[in-house]
Amino acid sequence: MNFDKNDTAVVFIDPQNDVLSETGLAWPLLHESLKENNTIENMERIFKSAKTHGYEVFISPHYFYPTDKGWKFNGPLEADEAANGLFARKGVLNLDGLIGSGADWLERFKPYIDDGKTIVVSPHRVWGPETNDLVLQLRKRRISKIILGGMLANICVESHLRELLEQGFEVAVVKDATAGPKHPEWGYGYTAALINYAFLAHAVLTTNEAVNAMESGQR
Repeated sequence: MNFDKNDTAVVFIDPQNDVLSETGLAWPLLHESLKENNTIENMERIFKSAKTHGYEVFISPHYFYPTDKGWKFNGPLEADEAANGLFARKGVLNLDGLIGSGADWLERFKPYIDDGKTIVVSPHRVWGPETNDLVLQLRKRRISKIILGGMLANICVESHLRELLEQGFEVAVVKDATAGPKHPEWGYGYTAALINYAFLAHAVLTTNEAVNAMESGQR
């Protein structure tokens, strides 16, 4: 993959408090993986490099609204999210209580996301971008290559990877700009993600490699 700011963008999934902050609801399952991968610092390095070198940045967030409590069936993780209020918002058109909540951006990322240039697409409703406008927003800007990271490695990031590949994009996953849950029964999601990244992605990079590639235009 050759990276060029004219056809390559950074896409971050769920850079939100509930999965990145010590106060987040998912912190107990994620803190070990976040520390092992230096995830937050690596995401910030990619943000900085993208902004410095003129790469567009897209955010695909995860929000749940009160009306979503009317869903008649859920998978195990969806049910857990609903029960615990993960990524909960008070409504689609209501920002009351958003600032500092679990659904809000991690504070250290706000200067990059709230700069008036980052494209925040509509929220994905389960795991992948099939239910939001990420693909449309990428296509409208003639983006064909993606540098992918964010949360969670084996769930939303992998789901975005799979759908973006199906949509014809070239995708490089930054393996240490993500993290996965260590669940006492379900296992370590990050390990599963790395295996699937290797099988699926056009490239699996470290943050150092991704930053160097953005600087030089090559991988």
